[in-house]
Formats: sequence, C-alpha cells, structure tokens
Amino acid sequence: MSLKFYNTMSRQLEEFRTLEEGHVRMYTCGPTVYNYAHIGNFRAYIFEDLLRRYLKYKGFQLTQVMNLTDVDDKTIRGANEKKVLLSQYTKTYIDAFFDDLSTLNIERAEYYPAATDHIPDMIKLIHRLFEKGVAYQSEDGSVYFSIAKYNHYGRLAHLDLSGLRAGARVVQDEYDKENLADFALWKAWDEKDGDVYWDSPWGRGRPGWHIECSAMSMRYLGESFDIHTGGVDNIFPHHEDEIAQSEAATGKPFAHTWLHCAHLVVDGKKMSKSLGNFYTLRDVLARGFSGREIRYELMATHYRQALNFTFGALDAARAALSRLDEFYRRVQGAATAEVPETDLPAWAKAQREKFGQALDEDLNISEALASVFDLVTAGNRALNEKAVPAGEAWAVLALLEEWDQVLGFIRPPDETADAETVTMMDLRQQARKNKNWAEADRLRDELAARGWVVQDTPQGPKLKRK
Repeated sequence: MSLKFYNTMSRQLEEFRTLEEGHVRMYTCGPTVYNYAHIGNFRAYIFEDLLRRYLKYKGFQLTQVMNLTDVDDKTIRGANEKKVLLSQYTKTYIDAFFDDLSTLNIERAEYYPAATDHIPDMIKLIHRLFEKGVAYQSEDGSVYFSIAKYNHYGRLAHLDLSGLRAGARVVQDEYDKENLADFALWKAWDEKDGDVYWDSPWGRGRPGWHIECSAMSMRYLGESFDIHTGGVDNIFPHHEDEIAQSEAATGKPFAHTWLHCAHLVVDGKKMSKSLGNFYTLRDVLARGFSGREIRYELMATHYRQALNFTFGALDAARAALSRLDEFYRRVQGAATAEVPETDLPAWAKAQREKFGQALDEDLNISEALASVFDLVTAGNRALNEKAVPAGEAWAVLALLEEWDQVLGFIRPPDETADAETVTMMDLRQQARKNKNWAEADRLRDELAARGWVVQDTPQGPKLKRK
C-alpha cells in the first residue's frame, strides 16, 4: 500500500512522492526559546517524531531540520526584563528543550540551527527579494515584503485577498488574520532591542521571524524540499509568509507537502495560565507521570484531530502501557530456549499488516494502536493455551521491537533498580523478619515514592516498577 498524507496546501489526501529517490528532506518548526515548552508544543513534536520514525521504518533516508528561534520579540523582551545577554537567556530554555526531548524519547533531528547563527543567510535572502522587486525599505529603516507583488499569496491558508488594504504593514512577528498586510523581513533597531542587533545594508537591526525559517530551511535542505510540518496555528501567518518569500526569491516550489497537527486543549478548554490549566512537561512530570506515559497520551490521537488532554487520560495511558509490559514479559518468558527465530504466527502476521496499512493512511495512529492491542489479546490467548513455541516467541519479540522503533513506547522500561533502592528493599525484608512492621511499612512507602513496588515471592522479595 502506498504512503499517503493529507496535504494542507491541496486540502486532499495525496500519495507521497519524494523529490530524490529514497530520501526525505523535512523541516519542522521548532521552539521559540523564551520559556519552557508546554504540552501543546510537545503534541506537535511527538507527531513529527512519529512521522520521522515511520518514514525510516518505510526505508527512507531522512534529513530533518528543526529550527531554534532564539531571536524574536519574545526572546528579546525576556532577556531585557532579566537584564542578561540574549544568548544567556535563551541557553536555559534550549538546554531544557533537549532534556525534554530525551524525557519523551523523541529522536533527534539531523540539524538544529539557531537563528542567531544564520544572520548572513537571512541577509542574502533579503537581497534576493530586493532583486526580485518584492522587498522595500520603509522610512524607519525596516524592510518589508510586498504581498501585492506576489501573485500566489494566501494559497496555504486559503485567504480571501479581496479586502486587502494596499501598503498596510505589520511589524510584530506574530499577528492575526485581520492584520493581513506586508510583513517585516528586517526590523530596524530601536531602544527596546537593547544590545540585540546586527549590521546590514539597511542599517542596524534584526531579522523578522518568518525570514529565519526560510533561510535556515533552504540552507540545509535546498530551495525545494519534501515536507514542512507544524501546528495549525503556524499556517497563517508564519507558513504563508515563508512560502511567499521563499518562492518569490527562488521561483521554485518551497515545500511539496504541508502537514499540520491540530490544537491541544486541556479538559476541553484552551490552555491558558489564567484558567490554571497551562502545563509544561515538567508540571506533568511533577504529578508523578512518566515521559513514556505522556508520550503515549500525546501520540494516541490522530494528529489532525484536536487532542483533549486530561490527567484521567494519562491514568488510562498508564494502564495501557502496563498491559503492554505484561505481554512483552510473557513473550520474553516463552522465548527462553536458544532456538532460531521462526515465522510469525498467523495472529501476529495479521496485525503486522494492519499496523502498516493504518500508518500508511496519513499516520492513522488509532488503527495502528488497535493492531497493537489486538496482537496482545491474541497473543495472551495463545500463551494461555501454551501454543507459542520459543521460535515464534522470538519472532513476536522481534515484531514488538520493530514497532517500538516507530512508536517509541513498546519496550518496557529498565527494571534494574539502583543500589540504594535495593538496599532499602533488603532493610525492609530484615524489618519484616524482626517483626518490626512499622519500619517495614515505612520502607515500603518510601520505595513506592521512588516508583517501586516490592513483591513478596517464594524466592524472596522482588522489585517491580509502579
């Protein structure tokens, strides 16, 4: 079955074709590093990680670029408020972002270009736009893109340009649809920028947000590439402006396939600090949930459907993963003999095929997960009937590992406890022998707080992850 994606540009499901045989070049909008990324951001990054992993699963070579927006209105304002250098201010949040990627088991892109490292590329691109007659300098020294001189503006967002007021300009990086107007390519320096500026042919200043992504994507992927992704909130103005300035400069199609994930809401409401439902990844971890559980919850809804994030759903994710872990270990137990791996049993072959068919159809994760849990049901039945010989068990384990390369949460977490935790378990066992029940209970509770449960077996106590 061919791989299909819903292209935002055409508003249709399209068969995916690469510009270069077997090689996907993909740009994903990364964080603006003015604060810790929130769970809505990570909904997009998890979708993009599933996309990346599945393309690799299908055998494609991949070059992925994710930008780091480290100079814009928000980062400058934050650095000025804290009275620190821009680079010092953004480093905190860049480091935190990469820590969060590790927590959520998100694969690293091939490139993470920072805007401040690519100012010369942006200046060169603006030069090309002047040469094409679509850029102009205003009286205050800022440079703007004239959307009236670019005939295809509005295709991605399907905008009606009939009410466009010629010559209107918008200087801020982010703006609403009612602010349809020429957008800034280069912002002239003013006192609010403090010591953040670069010299250019148009005077001191800094790039606009939109030109940053165009320059960096073309630097690493070429003037035309295969996939551009982001959240639906990026469609306008950001992605629309990227297309305009890139295609006006090169005369070539910018990105051939546009994929956008829908919004995340919390308990059915838009996430906002005023409602008290604004969560960073760290906030959710502090409530006792693991990165693996959060990953499952953020991935389990199709990327084009709005995701209603609740802590009850995270409890359900925990239960689902526990069921997966139990099955995985049962299969491991059946794969004890040193025998060659055989073909998959029929019940596993059927689900392997359904899994691929689901993800081939615009990353239909709901159907793919249904295949995973149908495999668990059929496999448990076969294990109960002692109908899974060791060779087949090895084959099923290999399939689970294969799926883990796509989903990133199939493999159970490491069950090895650190030395301090093992010592606490031994002390609890000694307290039980001494009939010091209060101390035994205290140690049990402390182990639980660390995420461990003690199981008392005929062979002695054993530690198991909560």
